[in-house]
Amino acid sequence: MKISPLARVSLRTVVLVYLFALLFTPVAVILYRTFENGFVAFYESISTPAAISALNLSLLIVAIVVPINVVFGIVTALALVRGRFPGRGLLQSVVDLPFAVSPVVVGVSLILLWGAGGWFGGVESLGFRVIFGLPGMVIATIFVTLPFVVREVEPVLHEIGDEQEQAAATLGASKWQTFSRITLPAIRWGLTYGVVLTVARALGEFGAVIMVSSGIPGESQTLTLLVHARYIDDHNTFGAYSAATLLMAIALLTLLLMTLLDRKRSTT
Repeated sequence: MKISPLARVSLRTVVLVYLFALLFTPVAVILYRTFENGFVAFYESISTPAAISALNLSLLIVAIVVPINVVFGIVTALALVRGRFPGRGLLQSVVDLPFAVSPVVVGVSLILLWGAGGWFGGVESLGFRVIFGLPGMVIATIFVTLPFVVREVEPVLHEIGDEQEQAAATLGASKWQTFSRITLPAIRWGLTYGVVLTVARALGEFGAVIMVSSGIPGESQTLTLLVHARYIDDHNTFGAYSAATLLMAIALLTLLLMTLLDRKRSTT
């Protein structure tokens, strides 16, 4: 179907206006409010002990969550593509569950499971604190980022098939040799893409984390919780905008990395 030049221009105009109103304007306002007092004021706002601690905690959670989701994602994707077992459809649904469930509901569920009086609440008597501590924040983040590696690796496994893996097994290669020398190199770009998406989501998660965190600065406050605390609790709008800009900068770097990797994947 051919589209007239007038209709093409009209569609582009509508899309650009929509993106400008929905995306560019809010971002421009945040950047303006952040740097209206100069870069020095911005740097001082993001270099406070609370801000540095929040950044370190966010990066620590990412460092814990990503390896766990990589291992789980690869194993699950292999099971879904290569395996035929009862409950396979149920596993497919479970993987997609974080896309359908509100993060706040995830946080409440974790409180019911790991909080005082919960099914596993007795672990606190052993000195292992889950809710309102780092473990609870990690579990919440793992849940909301669970599907990304699986859903990026799964179609790649479908595309490459299992002929090379079968040939390697026929030649006497062990399962680990087959995985490390054939399967892993073949899925590396899908895996990398899933890791980048996991990092971006883990850094920006708010709803599930705020439910299982005490929000104490320097103890269990991530960057997203710092933005919320500064804006809502402290009424420090400039500090909130500065923290949001720092978070946005990290997200943009992650997006840039994802774009570069995607271009490299298309040329190889």
